Formats: sequence, structure tokens, C-alpha cells
Amino acid sequence: MVKKPVRVFLDSNVILSGLLSDTGAPRLILDVLSMELPHLVAVTGRYNIIELERNIRKKAPKVLPVYDEYFPKLRLEIVPLPSPAEVAKHSGIIADKDTPVLVSAIKGKADFLVTGDKKHFDKAKKSGAFPFTIASPSEFLELLAAILKEEKG
Repeated sequence: MVKKPVRVFLDSNVILSGLLSDTGAPRLILDVLSMELPHLVAVTGRYNIIELERNIRKKAPKVLPVYDEYFPKLRLEIVPLPSPAEVAKHSGIIADKDTPVLVSAIKGKADFLVTGDKKHFDKAKKSGAFPFTIASPSEFLELLAAILKEEKG
């Protein structure tokens, strides 16, 4: 029986952290997702790409060559910008600046939303009201290991 691929939505902070350092959970996630494993689909939002590129230009221009080389290897499925109505529907759940991230993960049919932004996503994570699991990079790696172990067994 063929299992449905696991859809992993990456917040821009995870992608940026993975590009800035060649160690740590964010980089390991990028490495795993760039391996073209058939049961993993990397997803992010257009909103996240805009935020990522703005942060690279503003805060970390030296990472631009790494971004240009590494980013295509991720083969990210990119969710279009959510409409103002979609964002408004989910307003008040998390910080306004992060609502488009939440909506993009919903639209992208994510199984996991991986974010390093514990402060803003913690309430949404605890609510359990979303069709995906919100996880930090290290939490996601633990969950992924369990999934891979289950598939193997």
C-alpha cells in the first residue's frame, strides 16, 4: 500500500536558519528535504519567500550565494499569497504578521508546519485546531524519525 506523502511546510525562519548554519536542526531539515525522498514534500508560501528574501537582503546578504545554490535543491512547492479574506478569517489566532503563514500552511495542505517562532505559534500549537502539527525544527526531526521508523517496520 502506497502511503500519502508527508507535506512539510517550512516557515521562512527555518529556511533562513538552515542557510545561515551548516549545523543544527534547520539545516538537517533542509538536507533531508533536498534528498528527493518520495514520501516527503517540502512546502512554503509565497509570503514566506518574500519575507525570506527581504531578511537575506537586510540582515544576511552574505548568505545570498548559499541561497542561490541551495534553494533550488529543495524543490519547494510554493503556495500562492493568501487573499485578504482568507487572512481575515484566521485573524486573532496569532500575531497579524504570521497569520499569512498559518493560512498558507492550511492552503498547502500541510501535515506539519515547522517554525522556529515559538512565541507567536505556541497558542495555535496548543489549540490543536489545525489540520497539521505545529513543531519546532527539533520536534519535527523527532516526529520525522518516528514516521520513518514506522514506515520501515
